[in-house]
Amino acid sequence: MIPNQHNAGAGSHQPAVFRMAVLDTDLDHILPSSVLPPFWAKLVVGSVAIVCFARSYDGDFVFDDSEAIVNNKDLQAETPLGDLWHHDFWGSRLSSNTSHKSYRPLTVLTFRINYYLSGGFHPVGFHVVNILLHSGISVLMVDVFSVLFGGLQYTSKGRRLHLAPRASLLAALLFAVHPVHTECVAGVVGRADLLCALFFLLSFLGYCKAFRESNKEGAHSSTFWVLLSIFLGAVAMLCKEQGITVLGLNAVFDILVIGRFNVLEIVQKVLHKDKSLENLGMLRNGGLLFRMTLLTSGGAGMLYVRWRIMGTGPPAFTEVDNPASFADSMLVRAINYNYYYSLNAWLLLCPWWLCFDWSMGCIPLIKSISDWRVIALAALWFCLIGLICQALCSEDGHKRRILTLGLGFLVIPFLPASNLFFRVGFVVAERVLYLPSVGYCVLLTFGFGALSKHTKKKKLIAAVVLGILFINTLRCVLRSGEWRSEEQLFRSALSVCPLNAKVHYNIGKNLADKGNQTAAIRYYREAVRLNPKYVHAMNNLGNILKERNELQEAEELLSLAVQIQPDFAAAWMNLGIVQNSLKRFEAAEQSYRTAIKHRRKYPDCYYNLGRLYADLNRHVDALNAWRNATVLKPEHSLAWNNMIILLDNTGNLAQAEAVGREALELIPNDHSLMFSLANVLGKSQKYKESEALFLKAIKANPNAASYHGNLAVLYHRWGHLDLAKKHYEISLQLDPTASGTKENYGLLRRKLELMQKKDV
Repeated sequence: MIPNQHNAGAGSHQPAVFRMAVLDTDLDHILPSSVLPPFWAKLVVGSVAIVCFARSYDGDFVFDDSEAIVNNKDLQAETPLGDLWHHDFWGSRLSSNTSHKSYRPLTVLTFRINYYLSGGFHPVGFHVVNILLHSGISVLMVDVFSVLFGGLQYTSKGRRLHLAPRASLLAALLFAVHPVHTECVAGVVGRADLLCALFFLLSFLGYCKAFRESNKEGAHSSTFWVLLSIFLGAVAMLCKEQGITVLGLNAVFDILVIGRFNVLEIVQKVLHKDKSLENLGMLRNGGLLFRMTLLTSGGAGMLYVRWRIMGTGPPAFTEVDNPASFADSMLVRAINYNYYYSLNAWLLLCPWWLCFDWSMGCIPLIKSISDWRVIALAALWFCLIGLICQALCSEDGHKRRILTLGLGFLVIPFLPASNLFFRVGFVVAERVLYLPSVGYCVLLTFGFGALSKHTKKKKLIAAVVLGILFINTLRCVLRSGEWRSEEQLFRSALSVCPLNAKVHYNIGKNLADKGNQTAAIRYYREAVRLNPKYVHAMNNLGNILKERNELQEAEELLSLAVQIQPDFAAAWMNLGIVQNSLKRFEAAEQSYRTAIKHRRKYPDCYYNLGRLYADLNRHVDALNAWRNATVLKPEHSLAWNNMIILLDNTGNLAQAEAVGREALELIPNDHSLMFSLANVLGKSQKYKESEALFLKAIKANPNAASYHGNLAVLYHRWGHLDLAKKHYEISLQLDPTASGTKENYGLLRRKLELMQKKDV
């Protein structure tokens, strides 16, 4: 099935060989020959890649890492491995309407292995794996670029000619030090892009193996390599969705490079109505048609399985995620999509202004062709059309191959993020440029070779190349430092996207988590000002105002949030808490019920509903609500505690004891539950068991004044007065203002004094 002649791109042997030698020779003044042997070239590339991003090795989990790793139960041993195949990247069931539909089970599996080997959520191990993956991919790029620049000519013994060592080394270095990769390497969730790229490149190289010219290999061996390439493409897709695009790249490589399909020649024959067009060699090439059939069948099979697994329709994104996709005018959508493409191209050309998020007003919509930014997309298409014409119509086979594969790597992996086939949930995302940057490096290296060929100022070109490598390395080091913590990452975005409401929101959230509520309020207010429909900012701001007892404004904000997004369950619950504090009990109950309606499995809301019923002395309803909370979340300590306390206060000691024992079986190390059950046992005169629980609770939390105070009460009742005195005194040392403890301690002292007088 596979043809025996594989001159990958040149119309005749000698011209292609000559031009390839010229390109590599022209780069000799940039790269010294001493580092050209393959082992040393790969060692240099791998080491440089590590140096660029080593600064991020001890960083925290930042941004999306929290949801995809820290809060993802799929990483923990309690979750069966089989669930990974039914859950999305964030741990939600794919069949859920709220699922993001990002299906990357192999990436999640590597996170789980990392978690197991690290003994928990220790970010160093996760970061080190990412850095090593990028280094390994950069090393692999030396082989990939060798194919792209050198072609697939083989000796009679099956050894490949024209390895293009200088061009492949330069391109691999440009790839290794590109700052746009920082998000993929320094952000742990970027591992999806790294793993996808690894198997994408292995799939491409595997496909290239199908054309190795050797007498020992025949059609069956070549078919094996094609099938292996399809399998590796499927593995890439299970790491991240864009992995499937490798099949398209392999098809382009086969048709335009291996098959030497000359578009210019075909067009000329069509224009001149040449009858030889009917006997076009490519159409009669059974091996090519067979390979295309395998690639098409493989791709269709992957998409079908992916569709079946996904269960429901595509994810629902909001206007703030991708405003252009919600524009009414098709012209406005087309203009803005193309402007986004030009921004992505600019990030590859000049990766100095980098941001963790480009949504929410960061890039205002172009609403008219009179907007000056239209120049950017015009410039992009002017360059692309020029390159495409050269790639498809050039009579220079070597040039045609390099430009075709450069554009293929640049465009094809980017297609899933282009909004052409479906709406995506972002405007610009640096992570999706990891694979397209391969094409950029090919085109840039080819451009340097062409400049060297047509100019005498070779030292100037060498200085420019070395300057780009140095500046990009420096930028990688600096940007890696910004990804080490959320505070640095979020603040770095202010200078790039000051109009991005999400940037201000994330800074506010980071400040609130650190307890700086005053500063957090300022950033949340700015986020709401920039995006008046930003319901998450309203919700968080309302929460802080609630804690500061500014209840009226908190209610206004939360009411507006649920008015904008009626199914926002968290905002409904928080609104209920505020209304409860304002003594508006009926409205609070209705808000809680609405929250549960939109999120049926909402244990915290059931807990708060139980508190409302307890305030209204609706004890049975309160107990039922708290029981629902513990059914949905068995480790909900507050709900268990409130059940025990309510039953205790209403005199149902036997039931309180049963609930306490049930709770401790589920959460055996919770000292607050030990304390509550110890109180119940003490009232039931089970002093010995009560004492043991009190002492265990104190051991877990020795500075809790109430624990010592209630243990003292137990000893007081039990008649162990000296021990009672000891723990009263410890309790008062920890909390001198505790009036009940003072009163009990006074009673004990008077009793001890009377006993001493009697003894006298």
